[in-house]
Amino acid sequence: MTAHVTVRTRLLDQAVGQAMSALSAAAKKGLGDPALAELVMIRASQLNHCAFCLDMHLALARKQGVSEKQLDLLAAWEEAGDVFDERERAALALTEAVTVLTDGFVPDEVYERAAGHFDDVRLAHLVAVITAINNWNRVMVSRRIPPGGYTP
Repeated sequence: MTAHVTVRTRLLDQAVGQAMSALSAAAKKGLGDPALAELVMIRASQLNHCAFCLDMHLALARKQGVSEKQLDLLAAWEEAGDVFDERERAALALTEAVTVLTDGFVPDEVYERAAGHFDDVRLAHLVAVITAINNWNRVMVSRRIPPGGYTP
């Protein structure tokens, strides 16, 4: 018996790609912390199993000077001791809450924790970074785009 293989489109409409890229760029710029933006994007991509985005954002994180120790321990950030500061921990907790939406919403305590480290403008951009990478993850995972297509 021959297994049926579904061929998935690799096409991404140019206007859609440009709009998504513009959203990502504006969110990252507004957050004002490129290294933190990369940590957030890597964590969301880990949760969403997006190999393409992991490959891309790990390279970008290294370029931004994120330590190998942080990259190595990002999947276990809650247990990583002082590898991540409180601001990073708040951003990562918000990333997980927005990405997973376990209870259908972001818990107030998670949002308030992040609000304690980011002013309204930066918090809005942090949420935008999280939603932008989740959009990219879904676009790439649904089409099963493999890693390796990004060069910094």
